[in-house]
Order: sequence, then structure tokens, then C-alpha cells
Amino acid sequence: MGPKPIPAFDVKSFLTSAGDKRSILRCRKNKAIFSQGDPADAIFYVQKGRVKLTVISKRGKEAVVGILAAGDFFGEGCLAGQPVRMSTARALGECSILCLEKASIIRLLHEEPVFAELFLKYLLTRNIRIEEDLVDQLFNSSEKRLARVLLLLANYGKEAKPEPVVAKISQETLAAMIGTTRSRVSFFMNKFRELGFIEYNGELKVHSSLLTVVLHD
Repeated sequence: MGPKPIPAFDVKSFLTSAGDKRSILRCRKNKAIFSQGDPADAIFYVQKGRVKLTVISKRGKEAVVGILAAGDFFGEGCLAGQPVRMSTARALGECSILCLEKASIIRLLHEEPVFAELFLKYLLTRNIRIEEDLVDQLFNSSEKRLARVLLLLANYGKEAKPEPVVAKISQETLAAMIGTTRSRVSFFMNKFRELGFIEYNGELKVHSSLLTVVLHD
């Protein structure tokens, strides 16, 4: 009998369990996973829940630069030589986060093509999203930007199945994400509700009909 074949690398099992050089963090709402200026020595993967990324300017002004959901990586700047965190990552609710040491990820990228392909695909997809966000900010009204953010939070337009019930997110956070005031967000949210595009009564439900706002010229 010859040697037993080496089993294929199981990406799903790797990203959903603790092990060598990786651990699972259970975070409560508002728990900081890392803060702006902290040493950058690991990357993270959202197993469950949502994470908010914010940046604070020298004058103390805070900006929301991203809302992450299950399946997203973050903190990968350390792989490109980033010595400290450029943003703060905070749990929006109960979260399960996988922490992966930098050296472990570098080894995986070299030795496991399946993981490298998944990671590269994620980075390319996020790069496209950043370009779309820039175009959105430059050319679209705050009403369209809000509609797009709500659809993205509900997973419309992603490979994953849409989740029409969105985790609770404050109007202040939505305003910071689209670059407008809370009062404008409140106005548009009421308008969307009256038109039947969304429902909110303790929880926010986003209907696919909200796409008409984004697609309308």
C-alpha cells in the first residue's frame, strides 16, 4: 500500500474553528476589536455579526469607512507592511470574529492555493466596492447613496442570499456612511417607508423594490 493521500485544505473548516495561530473572539455590542494606532499584527474574519470601521481625524471628527458582515476579512493592511491600524474596528452587535496571526496567513497564502484564491477574490471584490463607493459619493444624491447602503447591508447584489432584515444600525451611522446629516437620513427613511420600500418597527426590513431609487435617473 502506498502512502495515504494528503487531504485537501478545507477553507470552510479553517475559517469556522480555532486552531494553531488562530483564535475566536466573542464580542459584545460596541466592543473594540482593535483601535486606530494599535500595532497591526493580525487579520480578522467575521464569522457572525457586523463590524463597523471608523477613522478619527486629528481634529477629532469621526468617519464611518465601512460596515462588514459575515464572510468579510479586515485588518489585512498588516500584510502590506502597515505597522499600525489606520482605523478602529468595533462590533455593531454580538459578533464572532476569527483572529489570524500575520505569519500564519502569509504561510497559507504561499502553501494553500485554495485559500489564496479565496482571499484574492475577496480583495478584488472589495476593491470594486471601494471604486463604486467613490463614484456613488461623487455623482449620486444622498437619497440614492442611502438606498444603495441599505441594499448592500441587506446583501442585495452580492453572491450570498439577500437578508432583508438588517441588523439594527443607527441613523447617525447611516449619515456618516453616506456623508449627510441625521435629519436627512430620517427624512429619506420616512419617505422610503411611505413608498413601501422598507419597513421598520424595532427591526429594519429592506425590500428589493428599493432598487428603483438607485436605478432611477
